[in-house]
Formats: sequence, structure tokens, C-alpha cells
Amino acid sequence: MSELIDGKKIAEEVFAECREDIAALAAQGITPGLAVVVVGSDPASLVYVGSKARRCQELGMASFKYELPVETSQAELLALVARLNADETVDGILVQSPPPAHIDEAAVVRAIDPAKDVDGFHPLNVAKLAMEEPDGFVPCTPLGVQRMLLASGIETDGAQVVVLGRSMIVGKPQALLLMAKGRGGNATVTVAHSRTRDLAAVTRSADILIAAIGRPNFVTADMVRDGAVVIDVGINRIADPSARSGTRLVGDVDFVAVAPKCRAITPVPGGVGPMTIAMLMSNTLKAARQRRGLRPWSVRG
Repeated sequence: MSELIDGKKIAEEVFAECREDIAALAAQGITPGLAVVVVGSDPASLVYVGSKARRCQELGMASFKYELPVETSQAELLALVARLNADETVDGILVQSPPPAHIDEAAVVRAIDPAKDVDGFHPLNVAKLAMEEPDGFVPCTPLGVQRMLLASGIETDGAQVVVLGRSMIVGKPQALLLMAKGRGGNATVTVAHSRTRDLAAVTRSADILIAAIGRPNFVTADMVRDGAVVIDVGINRIADPSARSGTRLVGDVDFVAVAPKCRAITPVPGGVGPMTIAMLMSNTLKAARQRRGLRPWSVRG
């Protein structure tokens, strides 16, 4: 029977550490602040923004939520980012993705102060990840995956890791993070994608398979070797007439078929998803400390 990696439980461990750090900062008169901006009324985006704001409040952080109308112009959005960059009460800035089609998302990311880029998407932070500079910010989902592996006692040192997906949000930063020197790294990483030849043979080579390709139930049992660790980053909504809502959430992995072959596997929901918000909070505290020249909070795993 495979071990189920409980993302909710590990996320709560991260939140407990955050509460300790927030208390330590409060003793110095510091309240870390996160600004979250959403343009338009996409229901999923509004849910994500609301959950991030509530988590900030639960932890004792300042939360600044900006819900802008869909007709907000590029210039207006950039002007807000500039104000948040200059606001000393704001330590982290996140602009919810995806924005409406008329917004140049790359330009918005580049406009965020890299020292407040807690999403880790600014080119400077991407470069710092590649160069293994510790003061940069790593995107929250890959960072959460690394934390899950550490917390679960899954060794990456010398492991064969296959990352299925090459996005800048997950696939590419995940590969950089796991091949970096140090704890939670030192892996031999292959990045595969939809154009990879004999994809199943590549994924079967993995000690650790990280699926982030954005296709429901894409990874089947024949793509996973016995005893592998499978991390499912995918969150896909599919039709399910038996569900009250008529839909249900599934990952990129066919969980029912794959789980019996695995040493350990993450569920969807309840796996990687909770870790993303946990690492966003952690990144915001890191930004608060670095902006004030304070020593970093001790990292557990």
C-alpha cells in the first residue's frame, strides 16, 4: 500500500512556523504585509484571492486585497503595482494569474519590485534560482513540492527525478530547485513534456515523478515504475454526473490506477494545493525580513 503524502498536514506545519516568525517580528514592531491584486471577476481567481487574504489574517499578517474591474487598463494596473512597490507596509506583491486578455502579464511581472516578488516569477528571481543565490524567491508550488519531499523523508540526493511539464510556473523552476546543491536538491533531473519521444519510457525511469502537465488523468499506470514517488501538481475540473455540482477535481495522474504501484503519492485535492499557499506565506515572511536587513528565520523540513 502506497503512502499518501498529506499536503494539508505539512502545510499546517509550515503555518505553525510562520506563526512563530510573525510573533518574533511583532516583538520588534513589524507586521508583514501581503498585497494581492486580481483583475476581473473570474470565480476561481476570486476564490484563490479570498483564501490567501483569509490565511494572512489567520496568521496575523496584514492583508491588502485589490479586486479591480475587468476593464482595468494596463496603465492603471501598472500604476497600482508602482504604488505597492513604494508602500513600506507591503512586503509581498502578488498579481493573480491569469489576467484578462488585454493585460500583458509578463510586463506586470517585470514591474513588481523583485524584493517583493513573493511569487518568484520576476526575471531577477528566476536568475537567482538558477544561480543558487539564497536571497531570491522561488515560485510557491515548486517550493512546496520540495518541502513535501523533505517532510516525508523522501531523499532527492542522487535520485532520478522526472518533471513532466516545462512551464515557468512549475516545471522549469522545479527542475532548477531539485538539481541545486544542498538539502532537498542534488537530484539528476529530466524535464519531459508533450513532445518528448517515448514519454512513458522516460517517466518510468523516475525514482520521483512530478506531474505538472495540466491534463486530467494523463499519467497512467504504465508510465510509472514500481516503488516510485509520484507528486501530482495538476488541478483539473472534469464532468462528473454523480457529484452534486456535476464536476469534480482530479490531478494529472490517474490516481486509482497509479497509487498501488507507488511508494508514496499525493492526492488531488489535498496534496500540493495547500502547500502553494503555505509557501506564499513563508516567502512573504522572508521578504519582510530581507527588506529590513534581518537574519532569515530558521527553515525546517
